[in-house]
Amino acid sequence: MRINKHIPLIIITLFTILTSCSKFGKVLKSKDFEYKLKMANTYYDKKEYRKSLVLFEELFPVFKGTPQHEDLFYKYAYANYLTRDYMTAESLFKGYLEIFAASPRAEEVEYMQSYCYYKQSPKAELEQSNTIKAIGMMQIFINTHPESTRKKEAEEIISKLQSKLEHKEFLSAELYFNLSQYRAAALSYTTLLNNYPDSPKGDEYKLMAIRAYYKYASMSIAEKQTERYQKVITEVEDFQDRFPESKFLKEAERYLTLSNNNLKSLTNEQTSQTGGK
Repeated sequence: MRINKHIPLIIITLFTILTSCSKFGKVLKSKDFEYKLKMANTYYDKKEYRKSLVLFEELFPVFKGTPQHEDLFYKYAYANYLTRDYMTAESLFKGYLEIFAASPRAEEVEYMQSYCYYKQSPKAELEQSNTIKAIGMMQIFINTHPESTRKKEAEEIISKLQSKLEHKEFLSAELYFNLSQYRAAALSYTTLLNNYPDSPKGDEYKLMAIRAYYKYASMSIAEKQTERYQKVITEVEDFQDRFPESKFLKEAERYLTLSNNNLKSLTNEQTSQTGGK
């Protein structure tokens, strides 16, 4: 018969878990709220946040209005944050500020409320209401606490979130282009550039608008092409003025040449159709 050498380790592990659960079970059954609060704080300090949460939740109404309430409230909010329940944590940080506005912890808690919105900010492809809220709240924090040591981090978070919003707009414009909705794509890339004029990708957005306008012109009926190729030329000239050092300049100017050549061809066709009159 083969003996598994790992069995003793498994038994020890199970015994530890059962013992731990048994100890926690006794704490839960206790009617001594002061003892429970002490144990909640112990679990919190040992980073056993889920156990502390269970106790904080029970004790929250018990200690309301007592000297222990502020510290309990503070740790209860953080325990939710540290277990990644950012929505509940945000609500608790907000509630803490409403009750303990004069607390020395108020600035920290105000920052953490904003930070919880930041942690709820989803991928760029998804709806961005929490991203917008986080930007607004971080900006309010900066305005309210201009000397805060957290100001630099708040500014970095705002910049990161704005980049996410910019990327979302880019994905939208890119989707229009990939679906051959070239007019919508051109307008979207132009709006993107207008919304983020200092973006390091500004010249790329402008080039994509030019490409989309050119595609739109080339697919148009003959009667509309002259006007639409002229729009491409205008956009390229604007590119030349705004981004004279861009690595995309030559490609942008290629659309200028193509549009001018197409306009000449259109003029020649019209001339031949009218018999040179």
